[in-house]
Amino acid sequence: MATTADFRNGLCMKYNSDLYQIIEFQHVKPGKGPAFVRTKLRSLTSGKIIDNTFNSGVKIDVIRIETRKYQYLFHDESGYHFMNTDDYEQTFLPKELINAPEFLKEGNNVDIMFHADEEKALSCDLPAFVELEVTFTEPGVKGDTATNATKPATVETGAEVKVPLFINEGDKIKIDTRTGAYSERIKE
Repeated sequence: MATTADFRNGLCMKYNSDLYQIIEFQHVKPGKGPAFVRTKLRSLTSGKIIDNTFNSGVKIDVIRIETRKYQYLFHDESGYHFMNTDDYEQTFLPKELINAPEFLKEGNNVDIMFHADEEKALSCDLPAFVELEVTFTEPGVKGDTATNATKPATVETGAEVKVPLFINEGDKIKIDTRTGAYSERIKE
């Protein structure tokens, strides 16, 4: 058991029969009345973010979370298959636990967060940026725009991304997996 004095960003706890991670917190000591702690919590099961206030000194149930490196293998009707890079043990996850499944490419390394006591997978995070090849896009016409214009492009995983007009088929691009947005063209 821990108290509100132990709060820190990233701390995981069991609260209201769900698992939450503290995104941010602030200790408040008003001039009148008891101290309290304002928090922003993200549910590890649904991803929903809630605001909550705890009275100072309240006991909380801290849970132990482990992050392990896995490599993406393939997906089929049973889910997405991953291999632990340390002991080569395989596991599979449903699509709902993966933050950007449309950008997963065979061989990509990911971080899978596990509830250490129950050995249950909670989430799968891709790296912040992935490099993918453009497999289809319409040709951009020079002088077609006055400002930053974009066009749709399909990448090798099948996902569609908005890219600048100068991107052509066969180009490698860097994509931000958190937003799904084009970041830059990779020069070879």
